[in-house]
Amino acid sequence: MSEIIQQTALAAARAAARISGHVVRTDLIRSETFSNSLGANVFFKLENKQTTGSFKLRGASNRLMTLSEEQRSKGCVAASSGNHGAAVACAMQKLGTTGVIFVPEQTSDVKTDKIRAYGGDVRFFGTDGLDTEQHAREYADSNGMLYLSPYNDEQVIAGQGTCGIEILEQLPDTNAVFVAVGGGGLIGGVGSVLKAHNPIIEVYGCQPQASAVMARSVEAGEILDIPSDPTLSDGTAGGIEADAITLPLNQAVVDEFVVVDESQIAAAMRLYMDREQHVIEGAAGVAVAGLLASEDKIGGQNVVVIVCGGNISEDKLARVLGGT
Repeated sequence: MSEIIQQTALAAARAAARISGHVVRTDLIRSETFSNSLGANVFFKLENKQTTGSFKLRGASNRLMTLSEEQRSKGCVAASSGNHGAAVACAMQKLGTTGVIFVPEQTSDVKTDKIRAYGGDVRFFGTDGLDTEQHAREYADSNGMLYLSPYNDEQVIAGQGTCGIEILEQLPDTNAVFVAVGGGGLIGGVGSVLKAHNPIIEVYGCQPQASAVMARSVEAGEILDIPSDPTLSDGTAGGIEADAITLPLNQAVVDEFVVVDESQIAAAMRLYMDREQHVIEGAAGVAVAGLLASEDKIGGQNVVVIVCGGNISEDKLARVLGGT
């Protein structure tokens, strides 16, 4: 086992003890319909049922809980397409900390409204996740505040890894997991936990073709500065910081990247919502689409798909359901 996997898995174990009681232990549900149609035992890890509607509360809570009282008193700054922002706002509210959440200009109302509902000070900047992050870092530095990265932070990654700890407790004989990838924090944390438990567990990273930055960066061996096109998976879209610690983590834990197009994402979302009867966002649809595209590789296996979030605007949901 590589040192980076071992260290991240140990950090996730410490995070699990730290944030217990501050996050929801989400259900792992076997889907009869997906299992029957794919010839595998398909389980969905329902992070869309997490407080704030996504897995992001895990990492945000763990990072904030590692701060000193002095650090908390100065406040925090975050950059987010929505879910990380809502998670940071929720965690700050619980811990009595204030801060600013920067979001890209195109962020959906449902996500910004959720941030504000938790007391977050929402400010718009940029059109790509990377330029929003860079601006937020500069703002934090100039105001003596902590910048809380959505992925480029060991404690955030460790917090996301607690999702993997729960998966192993709920399904110890997991054979494969499908995870949507943006900055790579969720799959880095979860993948480390799973690989530390059993190195032969297959970890599939799922990305939209419109913004497959991590997949292409892993291929190249360095973070690439490549443009992203509009995608239903706004939660995973955008560039990645050049010094992102998630690159070596993804290189270590991801066995295969599955890149899916917009039609596959929309079809997967419709299928999931029809069969499972609850709403998911585009990033979760990417993981489901990755599962469907990998049918020939999962026969007879115990497969987990992380349903990473359920926050989607009404107009985007209507377009998905309408097939447009």
